[in-house]
Amino acid sequence: MDKILVHGGRRLSGSIKISGSKNSSLPILAATLLTREPCVVHGVPDLSDTNYMLQILAHLGAQVERASGTVTVTAEKVHCVAPYDIVRKMRASVCVLGPLLGRCKEAAVALPGGCVIGDRPIDLHLKGFEALGAAVRVEGGDIKVFAPKLRAAQIDMQGIFGPTVLGTDNVMMAAVLAAGVTVIEGAACEPEVVDLANFLNKMGAKIEGAGTTRIVIEGVHELHGAEHRVIPDRIEAGTFLVAGAIAGDGVTVKRVEPEHVRAVTDLLARCGYAVDVAGDSISILANGSASALEIVTEPYPGFPTDMQAQMCALLSTNRGTSSVTENIFPQRYMHVAELKRMGANVRLEGATAVIDGVGSLLGAPVMASDLRASAALVLAGLKADGVTEVSRVYHIDRGYEHLDEKLSELGAHIERVKSE
Repeated sequence: MDKILVHGGRRLSGSIKISGSKNSSLPILAATLLTREPCVVHGVPDLSDTNYMLQILAHLGAQVERASGTVTVTAEKVHCVAPYDIVRKMRASVCVLGPLLGRCKEAAVALPGGCVIGDRPIDLHLKGFEALGAAVRVEGGDIKVFAPKLRAAQIDMQGIFGPTVLGTDNVMMAAVLAAGVTVIEGAACEPEVVDLANFLNKMGAKIEGAGTTRIVIEGVHELHGAEHRVIPDRIEAGTFLVAGAIAGDGVTVKRVEPEHVRAVTDLLARCGYAVDVAGDSISILANGSASALEIVTEPYPGFPTDMQAQMCALLSTNRGTSSVTENIFPQRYMHVAELKRMGANVRLEGATAVIDGVGSLLGAPVMASDLRASAALVLAGLKADGVTEVSRVYHIDRGYEHLDEKLSELGAHIERVKSE
C-alpha cells in the first residue's frame, strides 16, 4: 500500500491542465449500456474509480477499449447482474441500475461500497424506479428491479439534504426509454448532470431542463451510439486553486470551466486572494494576510461539499476564526482529527467546524479517511514545517489523476513510497 510524503515549505508556481471529470465519466460510461452501438468517450481520467467502472461494464458483457483518455464501449449484448465482488469498491457503481433497467427491463446489482463519510442511502433512486413502474426489492445485499414496461411518471428527487446527483442521473437514464413524458422535479443541477444529459441527447434521447430543478424527458424507442468529451473536473480545479492559495507564488489551472468553480473562486477572493479568470484558465496568487471565512456547503451552484475538507486545510492557517458548516454530509469531518495532529485549532460543534487560524502547521503522520479528506491532508502538508506522511492514499487515486505528479510539476517536494 502506498503512502505520500509531503515535504513542506516549497512554493508552488506554474500551470497544470485539469483532467476530465470523474463524476461525469462514471454515469456517462454507465449510459453506454443503453445502446448496442459503439460509444466513444473522450477525456476519461485515469483513476481507480473509472477503472472499476470499466471492469463492471466488461463483466456485464460490454467490449471495452481504452487508449489514453479515450474509451470506446460496445454493449451489443449485456447481462443484467452485477455481483458484490464487482461493485463493492465504488458507490457510484449503483448508476448501472438505471441503464440496465431501461434497456433490459430488469437488473440485480449488489449494494455498493465507497467512502466512509456518513450514510448515503439510495432510497430516492429506488423511489424513482418504482414511479417508472418497476418492482423493487432489496434482499441478500442485492438491489433487484424488474419492469415488463417502463412508463413515464412525475418524480420528486428532493432529499433531506438536497437533491441527489447520482439519483437524478440514474432515474434520467432509465426514463429515456420509458413510454411517455417523465418529469423529474427537485432534480440536481450540477454540471455533471448536464454533461450526462448532453451525452444522452447525442445518443438520441429527448431531455430538456438539465441544469435546473425540473428535467423533462420524452421517452424514445431506442438509442444509438455517440461520441462525447466529458467536462473538466471542477473539484480537481478547486483543489489546485486551494493549493495555490495555501502555498503558491502564482498557480494557473488550465482547461477549466470558470462558471463551474465560481463558488470556490468567489470565496477565495473574499479571503483576499487575487483570482484572475482568462478564458478557460484561472490563476491565483497567495496572500500572507488572508482572512477568515464563513462557509456553508450547499447543492450546486452553492459551495460544494467535495471542497469542504480542502477549505478546512486552507483556513487552518488564515488569520481569525472561520466556520465551515456541512449541510450535505454532516458527518464528513474525518479529516479534522488529522489536521489537529498537524497543529490545526479546530473544534466541531454539530455539523459546523470552528477553525481558529494558527501561525503554522507541523508535519506529522496522518491517515486519509476518504477521497477529499486525503487531498486536504496533502494540501496541509504543503504548508506545514517538516514532512507530512499521508497513509491510505488509495483514496486519492479514486478521484485525482496523478495528484502527486501534478503538484511536483508546480514545484512541490512530494513523493510516493511503498508502506513498510
